[in-house]
Amino acid sequence: MSNDHLHFEDFSPGRKFFGGPYRVTKDEIFEFAREFDPQPHHLDEDAAKRSMLGGLSAPGWHVSAIAMRLFAEAVILKTANRGGPGCDEGRWMKPVRPGDVLMLEAEVLSARPSGSRPEIGFVKFAWRLFNQREQVAEFTVTTMPSRRGA
Repeated sequence: MSNDHLHFEDFSPGRKFFGGPYRVTKDEIFEFAREFDPQPHHLDEDAAKRSMLGGLSAPGWHVSAIAMRLFAEAVILKTANRGGPGCDEGRWMKPVRPGDVLMLEAEVLSARPSGSRPEIGFVKFAWRLFNQREQVAEFTVTTMPSRRGA
């Protein structure tokens, strides 16, 4: 890994990273839903209008995948990253509609060196996903960046 990548030591609590914009299209909502979440309210505009969502919206897992892409572009691809142990929490707060433009704010919540693997640390992030009006989702995700010089 290149020395110009971010390392564990670069992630202090409170630091924020920003990703996006990402415009959601009707076609990609249908494509994702057909492949991964074939519920009528994600596949049919009339069914979506009759649902509690009141109109076509992206499946929650599609929204999660978009958030991951924005985080990868803003942080992971610029980091000497070794992976991640998972996501502690995810919430879909508002529907994501065709035409929405999504932006990600990723804030470092905590950073601690690994007790068993001195070459890495654990960095916990709060991901907050917004459209042009309001917050639509949030996730708590941990990454494992390399320690500098390891």
